[in-house]
Amino acid sequence: ARSAYTVGREAWHSIPVDTLFPRTLKGDGTGPGGADRVWTRLAVAPEGGCADALDPLLAKTLRTVGCAHVLRATYTDATASSVTTVGLAFTEADTDAMRALGARFADQHLDRRTDLLPRTYPVQDSPAASFGARQRASWSVHVLTEIPVVAFAVTGFADGRASTPPQPADRAMADGATTPAAQAGLGHEAKGLADGVERALRTHVADLTERPR
Repeated sequence: ARSAYTVGREAWHSIPVDTLFPRTLKGDGTGPGGADRVWTRLAVAPEGGCADALDPLLAKTLRTVGCAHVLRATYTDATASSVTTVGLAFTEADTDAMRALGARFADQHLDRRTDLLPRTYPVQDSPAASFGARQRASWSVHVLTEIPVVAFAVTGFADGRASTPPQPADRAMADGATTPAAQAGLGHEAKGLADGVERALRTHVADLTERPR
């Protein structure tokens, strides 16, 4: 059997895009108060690198693990009131390097810094047409350690309103949070979509890893 790291590095081109980013993605119990969510994919971005998908300091941070390929897609919720770009950054790192990166994110709270954000992928003639940098309201960045991938998502309002400053998903989801992003459940949107895409990747990497060569 192949290792999860070998399979994980190849997953960006070996797993079909509709598997990584389903046209419809369900998030059972992922909304505020445990409400169910359903998201519809608006478009898949062309394959690119960290410089295209991440703010400069976040791209620089992931350079330490050899960020090689980034896949992204933009979704909208069932009411078309929010839009979210979700992505996977595939690295060239080994287990020790990914664990070190994960520890750095945890120790230095890098996943909460507003200068380390994913970028949006706007989609013309859609609810995400005006989804730009100033529209980013909440976000999530998660370093995986069993495969060489960093999963991320960034969300905002579909009406194009600016959200300054953005709020990390865990804080937007906290009890008593009163920011517009929190009250609209945008932290739940970012985390729910990121978790769904990450779960699909984990499942298929595990399946490919168990198959004989």
